[in-house]
Amino acid sequence: MSEPEAERTFGPSALLTPANAITVVRLLLAPLVFWLIYDRGSGWLLFALWLGITASDSVDGWLARKQGTTRSGAFLDPLADKVLALGGLWAVVLNGRFWWLPVALITAREVLISGFRSYWGRQGLAVPASQIAKFKTFLQFTAVTFVVWPWTTSTTWLADVTVWSAVAVAWVSAAQYVVAGSRSTSVTGSA
Repeated sequence: MSEPEAERTFGPSALLTPANAITVVRLLLAPLVFWLIYDRGSGWLLFALWLGITASDSVDGWLARKQGTTRSGAFLDPLADKVLALGGLWAVVLNGRFWWLPVALITAREVLISGFRSYWGRQGLAVPASQIAKFKTFLQFTAVTFVVWPWTTSTTWLADVTVWSAVAVAWVSAAQYVVAGSRSTSVTGSA
C-alpha cells in the first residue's frame, strides 16, 4: 500500500536523496571490496564490509519507500545490486574459490534479462523486479558471504551449493521475465 503523496519527502525526479546517497556509497566501495576478496579471500574486516555493503540495499530500499521513490533510484539501486553481485562473484572466481561456470551462467542471465528489459522499456513496457529475482540477488550475496566469512570460509560445499542454487533461481526468474514481457507485449499489441 503506498503512502499519501503529502507524506513523501522526495518526488520522482529528485536526485540527492538519502537512499540514492547510500546506493552511490555502495557503488564507490565496490572496487575496494572486490580487491579485498581477490587479495585476501576472507577475514573479519572483509566480512563486515561485505555484510554492510550488501545489507545497505535493504536500508536504501526502506528509505526510498518511506521518503519517496525516484527515477534515479530506480536505475541506480538495481545497477548497484548487479555490480556488487557480479563483481563479488567474479572476485571469488579470480581468488580461486569458485569455478567460473556458475558465475558465467549468472552473468549471461544478467546480460540477457538486462537486454530484454531495455527492449521492453523502449516499447513503453515496465517489467518490475519479481520476488524470485530479489531472492536470486540474496543467494548471490550469500554465496560470496560464505566465502568471506571466516567461520564458513573452509566449508566450501556451503558456498558451492549456494552459488549453484543462485544459478537455478537466476534462470527460473529469467524465464519468468521473458514470459511476463511477452504477455505484456501481446496484451498491449506493442512490440
